[in-house]
Amino acid sequence: MIKFSIINSEFSILKGWIPLDTLISNATIVTVNERMDVLFGAYLGITDGKISYIGKEPPAQQPATIIDGTGMVAMPGLVNCHTHLATTVLRSFVDDASRAEALEQQLYRQDKLDQRSAKAAALLGIAECLRFGITSVSDLYYYPEATAQAVAQSGIKANLALSSYRFIDQNEDFDFETDEQCKEMVRLAEKWHDFDNGRIRIDAGIYAEYTSNYPLWEGLAAWASEKGLGMQLHLAETQAETDSCMDRTGLGPAELLDSHRFFCVPATATGCVALSEYEQKLLGKRSATAVATPIAYGKAGLPSTPIAACVKAGMNVALGTGGAVECGNLDLFEVMRFAALDARVCGGDASAMPASALLMMATTCGARAQGRADTAGMLKEGMDADIVLVDFSAPHLMPCHDVMNGLVFCAKGGDVAMTMVRGKILYQNGQFPTIDLPFVVQEIMNYAIPRLMESDKE
Repeated sequence: MIKFSIINSEFSILKGWIPLDTLISNATIVTVNERMDVLFGAYLGITDGKISYIGKEPPAQQPATIIDGTGMVAMPGLVNCHTHLATTVLRSFVDDASRAEALEQQLYRQDKLDQRSAKAAALLGIAECLRFGITSVSDLYYYPEATAQAVAQSGIKANLALSSYRFIDQNEDFDFETDEQCKEMVRLAEKWHDFDNGRIRIDAGIYAEYTSNYPLWEGLAAWASEKGLGMQLHLAETQAETDSCMDRTGLGPAELLDSHRFFCVPATATGCVALSEYEQKLLGKRSATAVATPIAYGKAGLPSTPIAACVKAGMNVALGTGGAVECGNLDLFEVMRFAALDARVCGGDASAMPASALLMMATTCGARAQGRADTAGMLKEGMDADIVLVDFSAPHLMPCHDVMNGLVFCAKGGDVAMTMVRGKILYQNGQFPTIDLPFVVQEIMNYAIPRLMESDKE
């Protein structure tokens, strides 16, 4: 249980000091900065939503509020670089189905969602993310307006993209400005991009290479480049996907997309499982990010992203959960551990993926993928106060000989005691100050699920 103290800051004001809004005291601070500094029994000060002090000694300024960090590890907020928030409503529905059956059922059911049920499902997913220490998400899905509303309400950060899919016939007179799906993306960006000083960012997006074709790719890339947006997609998730692309076009999926300038903007590509070495290096030159979702892929019986090869090729590598329907939960601590195990099994080397590398992928690399590297991803003065406190007093976390190893190989999302975004507490000791969770659950149970499960009406 986190302990708070409220302090009278009148003396500090009289002295001419600018008081800290909040001070986290006596915590172990895992900075994930350039030197990967870990400070024990340290202090972290927050002013106006920014980190204003980190040190071993108490700051001179008097804080308005003190959070007792005894027994806690303070770390940067986790960045979930691939998810589908609204699929929480289908959690555990298709867990024992084949990949093809699961996708078919998911597509059939998700068509029954509307804005109201999608918002409730997204809020449930956001609450789960905050409970597990996630302070920013990249969401590639449908109903982006409802998801944006949920993100705006909750206080979490997000990069949102519409998962567009569209085959445009060569004889069709395609116009990006009049195409309905493209118009939806433009409306979304005009309304939500840079909302709340960039807390919400809008990306362009496609589901995958095999669900669309070049007129859409070129239109999206040109629009994203003009507006300064990123790109999200699934890419080369299976060898069958790559083989099919080679058979149809003579190129791998990354080569094909690149030939249409798709990677002229920073792209976040989930999967990258079956890329050729040439394509890995190509995407490295294009500043693309490979997102590994090892639990979702393992649950589907698929191999995961070859992290070491992607890093060697110059790609940024981040981590994601996928949607709750795919991975069961949105616990990025579990994803870190699974990614490490996968890399070690594939490499036959227990030292192949150190805990420090996993922590970087879940924080700094994720922030880089979202275009937020200058404000998020590490605990450093001047950065946004996106901070997580993990309670290390539980039996499964003691003794702790190496705190980074403890975070990756021992901790769970349920060990998170507090999640803060820009200095605002969004989760603390079982409470969600910005989300009416009982109401959200009522919306899910009484409205969304009956709607999803109703039979087609004649």
